[in-house]
Amino acid sequence: MIARPGTGTDYWVELSQGRRLGAGFLLTRRFVVTALHCLRGMADDEAELDVALADGTRVPGRVSRQDKEADLALVEISAGYGVAQPVPVAGVARGGERWRGPYRPAANDVELTGWVAGGAVPYDCEGGGRIEALQLTADQHLGDYSGYSGGPVEGVTDRQDPAVVGILLEQSPDRADPTRSANVLFAATIREVMRRFDHFDVGHLVAVLRPAAGGGAEALPPPPSPARRVDTLLGLFQQMAEQAVLDPADVSELRYLALKRVFDGQDRGAGGDPA
Repeated sequence: MIARPGTGTDYWVELSQGRRLGAGFLLTRRFVVTALHCLRGMADDEAELDVALADGTRVPGRVSRQDKEADLALVEISAGYGVAQPVPVAGVARGGERWRGPYRPAANDVELTGWVAGGAVPYDCEGGGRIEALQLTADQHLGDYSGYSGGPVEGVTDRQDPAVVGILLEQSPDRADPTRSANVLFAATIREVMRRFDHFDVGHLVAVLRPAAGGGAEALPPPPSPARRVDTLLGLFQQMAEQAVLDPADVSELRYLALKRVFDGQDRGAGGDPA
């Protein structure tokens, strides 16, 4: 089964199991990330989920990984189901930039927009863990933003096309009226998602998928920069596709993940490869 191609920002999904659970979005054409608390309504943790793509196509999936401390979960789309929806470009949000949330819980709900209050900061989330998060100010004063949890956060600048920078997790209570939420939201950064799940460790993927080298083969010399390191990986992925080790969909996913890894390297500076 191949989903019909989407357009624009149609990489978000809606998860259900008999009833609506919440939002998520495609990290690759195989994995969906969502807020773990969106899955609390599952009747059976082991049963399949219904993954509704933005174009209306539905594909089955299962919960693959959970990180309770970070309130994050991965849903893996079942084998044999191709997804042609666009995979989002990853970005890094900076204070003062605009953001938007392309996912809406219902057709008559508003699209969230606003400002990034600051760059990525440590944040103690309700799951109990300390995560890298974005504090977001919303233009819309709704009083309750719970239906938007798990949806993507896009950074919007005049310099480039929108890029996904985070996943909506929490809303902040209004200090004057605790029964309502203030227009302040918190989102885990894409970097945080990548760090929490080893599915997206590019080095691990290459080690698993690369054909065994012949005796006496020398390792590639270490590249001088993160960009050169990614160039080397992209070339390797292309060779693997040409040798029929990977199909084109796998190559597309790995290219995407390698580019995401650049952000992690930029954030860590010149301290070497992360463990």
